[in-house]
Amino acid sequence: MATNIFVNLPTTDLERAKAFYTALGCSINPDFTDDNAACIVWDDNVYFMVLTREYLGTFTDKPIIDPATSAQVAIAFTRDSRAEVDAVMAAGLGAGGTEPRPAQDFGFMYSRDLDDPDGNAIGFLFMEPRAAEIGPEAYLAEQAQA
Repeated sequence: MATNIFVNLPTTDLERAKAFYTALGCSINPDFTDDNAACIVWDDNVYFMVLTREYLGTFTDKPIIDPATSAQVAIAFTRDSRAEVDAVMAAGLGAGGTEPRPAQDFGFMYSRDLDDPDGNAIGFLFMEPRAAEIGPEAYLAEQAQA
């Protein structure tokens, strides 16, 4: 049996959040979407449950942070190329997201961060397949010898 991942994120505007995530290429599962929550489908195993702050509060006794001013978690998704990282970032920025810091290029990995309109942090990265195979130091050493 495959493991599915459900990430719960707070929002102050459910319709805006749905528009943002569909602009990134996600779909919405209407069976688990109502006035309090939207099930954002990334792929067959990864989902965001974007919940109104009030509704998210019914699942915990802890305070719900404001993701615009506090970080609790940062989520990262891989892409198959630098161009795909840049393309999903362009879609997110065009849909009201913000880029909180410049792109990072480590030679073996290229990553960019995107905050959704509520401030929830999402990262997108491309890692050279050879670096993933042998590790970043060995990959960079190979590149220096080439």
